[in-house]
Amino acid sequence: MKASEIRALSTDEIRARLEQIYQEYYELRVSRQIGQLKNTARLSQIRKDIARLKTILRERELQGEA
Repeated sequence: MKASEIRALSTDEIRARLEQIYQEYYELRVSRQIGQLKNTARLSQIRKDIARLKTILRERELQGEA
């Protein structure tokens, strides 16, 4: 997910997407532990998506305080 796509979402949509990504990340970690994960690169992609989502949420929080 690109930062521009995330910025187009509302704050509630970003929070919902963050919950979905956390769930997917958990499932991928479990799959990796039991040896069924085929695309290990997806783990790093998800971590980066989580960071992007959290960064944009934090930016919005700071804008609200200013």
